[in-house]
Amino acid sequence: MKARNARLFSRFPDRHLGVLKRLDSPARVQDFLDYEIGYNHDRTEICLSPLGVLREGRAHCIEGAMLAAAAFLFHGRPPLLLDLRADTDDDDHVIAPFREKSGWGAVAQSNFCGLRFREPIYRSLSELARSYFEFYYNASGKKTLREFSAVLDAGGLPPEWLYAPDASFVGVLLDGVRHYGVAGGLRPDRSRKADSLLFEAELRGAGGSPLTLRRPLPYGPRLKAVPRARGQNV
Repeated sequence: MKARNARLFSRFPDRHLGVLKRLDSPARVQDFLDYEIGYNHDRTEICLSPLGVLREGRAHCIEGAMLAAAAFLFHGRPPLLLDLRADTDDDDHVIAPFREKSGWGAVAQSNFCGLRFREPIYRSLSELARSYFEFYYNASGKKTLREFSAVLDAGGLPPEWLYAPDASFVGVLLDGVRHYGVAGGLRPDRSRKADSLLFEAELRGAGGSPLTLRRPLPYGPRLKAVPRARGQNV
């Protein structure tokens, strides 16, 4: 590890540094979020730093993105964050973009499968952000993604974002970054609702009959009763 990174991560115990050492690729970071970190439904009043996530073993969306950015920084990648902003009927989501020779991809934490990982095949950050549009909907099936931000390079933030008990200031800064429209010429209010079976399939832990034996249903009170999870709860 370079001397600067050693200083930045000096507050991390050896056991947590060991975790970061093995998260040496975006795919391994995503695997860690998917299979080893629980979803943080409880402490949404604060934003855990990457060190807090490793200590508690759980993260909501911005916390997961920040952990990914910390792992990127640890291994010499740019620690980038990007905000996906929804309309007033939904919450925002945060992803951690990364760049390969093949293009842009992203690591993300979410209760919804379609709002997580993206392979690095997108030619621009705008393409990457727009890839989330079809999977970004609320409990009524309304597609709600409206804007995406310019990237925030966490490497330029005060180092407290890595270890503070509450790193909510990162979300405030990210919200203030310039945002761009995602829908182009499409009127989002006229977009087709998300497939109801896709909605059910995306909810982690969803049970019931095999989806392959069922037909999509119109949205109604039954579907609206399914708890939604977006933004910090995405």
